[in-house]
Amino acid sequence: MAITKDKLIEELNKDLEWEYAAAVQYVQHASVIKGAQYKSIQEELLIHSQEEMQHATMIADQIEFLGGVPTIKIEERKISKDSSTMLQQDLEGEDIAIKRYRERIGQAEELGEYGLRRILEDILIQEEEHKRDLVDAIE
Repeated sequence: MAITKDKLIEELNKDLEWEYAAAVQYVQHASVIKGAQYKSIQEELLIHSQEEMQHATMIADQIEFLGGVPTIKIEERKISKDSSTMLQQDLEGEDIAIKRYRERIGQAEELGEYGLRRILEDILIQEEEHKRDLVDAIE
C-alpha cells in the first residue's frame, strides 16, 4: 500500500508521541537509577533525554511543514524500581524508535520528501547511538 501525505503525518505524530515519552522516561530513570555501576549511564540518560527533545522539535517542525498539527499526546512508558529493568525498558524504546524511523525514511523517500528523509536519517543515527550506549551499560 502506497503512503499518503496524511498517513505520513499521522505516523510522524505517533513518532512525536514516542519522542516525548522517551525524554520523560530518561529523566525519570536518570533520577531513580541506583548503584555505582550505573553512575556513567545515569549522566548519559540525561543527555539522551535532551536529544530526544531535540528529535521531538525536529519532528514537530516537519509535521507543521507538511501541513499537519504536531500532537501533544505522550505515548505511555514503563517505570520500574529495578535499575537493570529500567535500562531494558530504555533499550526497548530505542528498538521501537529505530524500527519506526527506518519505516518513516522509506515513506519519506516514496513521497519525494528528501529533506524530511535526511532529518529522519540524522535522528536514526542518534537513536542507534543511544541503543549502543544502553547495550554497553547492560553488558
